[in-house]
Formats: sequence, structure tokens, C-alpha cells
Amino acid sequence: MSLNDLVVAIQGVLADKILIVVLVGAGLWFTFNLGFIQVRGFGEGWKRTFGGLFKKSDKAGKEGMSSFQALATAIAAQVGTGNLAGAATAIAMGGPGAIFWMWVSAFLGMATIYAEALMAQKYKQVGDDGTVTGGPVYYIRAAFTGKFGKILAATFAVLIIFALGFMGNAVQSNSIGDAFGTAFGINPWIIGVIIAAISLFVFVGGISRIASLTEKIVPIMAAFYIVGALIVIICNGNMIPKAFHDIFVGAFNPQAIGGGVLGWTVSRALARGVGRGLFSNEAGMGSTPHAHAVAKVDHPVEQGFVAMMGVFIDTFVVLTLTALVILTSGMVGQTDPLTGAAFTGTALTQAGFASVFGKFGEVFIAICMFFFAFSTIIGWYFFGEANIKYLFGSKAVKVYAILVAVCIVAGSAVKVDLIWNMADCFNSAMVIPNIIGLFALSKVVKEVHKDYFNNFKPKQMKKK
Repeated sequence: MSLNDLVVAIQGVLADKILIVVLVGAGLWFTFNLGFIQVRGFGEGWKRTFGGLFKKSDKAGKEGMSSFQALATAIAAQVGTGNLAGAATAIAMGGPGAIFWMWVSAFLGMATIYAEALMAQKYKQVGDDGTVTGGPVYYIRAAFTGKFGKILAATFAVLIIFALGFMGNAVQSNSIGDAFGTAFGINPWIIGVIIAAISLFVFVGGISRIASLTEKIVPIMAAFYIVGALIVIICNGNMIPKAFHDIFVGAFNPQAIGGGVLGWTVSRALARGVGRGLFSNEAGMGSTPHAHAVAKVDHPVEQGFVAMMGVFIDTFVVLTLTALVILTSGMVGQTDPLTGAAFTGTALTQAGFASVFGKFGEVFIAICMFFFAFSTIIGWYFFGEANIKYLFGSKAVKVYAILVAVCIVAGSAVKVDLIWNMADCFNSAMVIPNIIGLFALSKVVKEVHKDYFNNFKPKQMKKK
């Protein structure tokens, strides 16, 4: 067995078995333990998110970001190339019913990410120079104060630096290079150098430049994609009822819509839907707490409300629109006339947009890919940077920024399966120390949660 085969085998066990149980279990635990906070707190989260969209944000600095800027940075990381390929892959392998299970996983994930945001806020650190930082390494150390905590936190830090900062950003760069090569015939190396240069400019500007960019680019990219997707869906409007029929029926009786031809089963629909949904919205993975930790809020729960909206936007808006584009276009099971292979992944999404936009569908996806992947590069860099500081101190940040830029250039045109598969494997592995830390702090999560509703909120209401 080659090293690549071993990595793929480990990833298969992690993603298809262990993590589904761990992340769904965490979602169920926090959902019931916090009294279905994703329902009770949805209105507050909506108000805080979209209220922040239309008012001037506080300028980000060493002391942190505004609540909306933190959410924008989190969404920048969550809404990546997986939103173009994730729903398509789930549908191709699990049938339309996989989308239903993606919704279920996102609903549960909203409770998990609420808990992550609370702990990231509670245990954030302020350095001697006034710089705010935070993330799972700090609440893991709070949960386990001895040697075990140090090892667990360091393990998480190393995994996320490689999974997102280095390998993950190479993957994102490769996606942009491929898309622009297909749409415009531009050499991927050129795209890689341009992306690396722009990224490095953002990196060296620190937290203020990252926050300023994400709060501008995220609403633009979301609006651009949503409008394009709605155009396709409306043009195929007569297929909308069938699309929803296939999603709900396919979740429990795939043969009723697929006839067994594509091998869809309830177990495959559930596994692919839950798996892709969890990895798309990143709830429980320990990535987005780095952004939520630096938000300037009066109480941790306030950022918990906002964090839930990131999962909602990622899955219930962007991924759902992608799924409807694919299903209403009738491209599921269709083959590429050039290769004869069935459409899957990004190619399936691209085919769905091409059903209305024609050749412009490739251009549209290339533009979306740029926005999604570039914003993810910025978000993932920021998450990795927090862990570089934890392990090596602030002096190592410049070296880290340069290494990430090198990975972006190399990844734009060189795809090595081992590196790509290791990125997925490390991405999966970092969930485990994060969830262990969260479960260990369940009592603290509940205390912070109750403090808001029993003490902080009543005081705020009296002031009004």
C-alpha cells in the first residue's frame, strides 16, 4: 500500500464514520443542552448580522474586529469552493435526498458553532502589546490544565496550520487556476502569482486589513452568486416542485426517484449529506472560532448568535441554491459530451449554470470560484496565523505569511494527490481535539449561556 493509499484509507474512516458520529453527537448534545438555541436565538442572530451589514463597523485594530467583521471573516472561510462542489458531490453520490441531510447537519451544527463562539470569546487572550487572539487552543488548555492539555492544543495547532494555512490554501489556489484556465485560457501559474501577491498584501496588513477586506468582499460575492443562481432557478421554475419532491422523497426512499440505477440508498444519502454538510459549514471543526474570538461584543453569547448565522448562510442559502440549480437544470446523471464521464463536483454545478447561461456559465463559475476561493484563502490564513502565534510567537508570523504565499503559487498549477488527500485528512483530524475540548467545557458553555439570559439580558432590557 502506498502512502497516498494509506492517507485515503484513514480519511475514509475519519470522514465517513468517526466524524459523522462525533459531529452529529456534538450537535445533538448542544442542541438539547442549550434548549434548541438555534431556534430561540435565530431572530437575535438575524438582527445582529444584517443590522451590522447596513451600519458602519468599528475599525478593526489590535483589540479585535466588530461582530460583523468577525462573521464576515468566518463566512469567508466557510463559503469556499466546497459550496460549488460540495452540494454537487453529495447529490451525485447520495442522490437529491443528501440535501435534506445537509440541512439536518447544518441545523445541529448551528448549536455546536454557538458553543464554539462562546468558548472562543470567554478564553480569548490579550497580549502585552494589546493584540487580541483566540481559538480552540486556548479553550482546550482551559479544559485540560495539565500536560494532556498542552499536547492536545499543540496537536490541534499543527493540524490546522497544515490543513488550512498550507495545504488547504494550495487547494483553493488550484481551484482558481483550473477555473480561469477553462474559462479564459490563462496559464494557472500566472493566476497563482497574482493571487499570492494580492494575498500577501492583505496578510502583511494584519487583522485590520483582513477585516476590512472580508466585510466588503463577502456581501459582494454572496450577492453575485445568489443573483446568478436565482436566475437559473427561475428560468427552470417549472422544475422547482420536482426538485423539492426529489429532496424529501430521496432522503427516505431514493429508489422512488432513481430507480436504483445510480445506486442511491438511504444510508448513502445520509452519509454524503451529513458528511458534506458538516465539512462545508465547518461547525465543530475548530476553524471559525478564531474569528469569533476577536469580535468586540459585550457578552460572549452575542457573538454566539452571530456565529450561528454563518452556518445558516453557508448551508441554507448558498448550498441550497447550488442544489436547486443542479436539480432544476436536470443535469444529475448527465455526461460530459467531451469526456463521456458523468458530471460530478464543480463540473456538475457548472453544467447546471450552463443550462441557462450557455458558455457564460463557465465564466460565471470562474468568477465565483475566484471570490469563494480567495476569500477562503484569507480566512484560512488568519486561522493558521493565530496558531502560529500560539506555537512560535508573533515573530514567526512573517515567515508563515511567506510560506503560505509559496503554497498558493505552487498549488495553482501543480496538483499532487498525496498533498491534496493529506489536506483532507488533517482537516478531519483537527475536529477531534476541538470536540474533546468542547465536551469537556460543556458545563462552562451552559453557565455562560445561562448568565446571558438570566443576568445580562434582563439588565440590558432595563436600560432600554
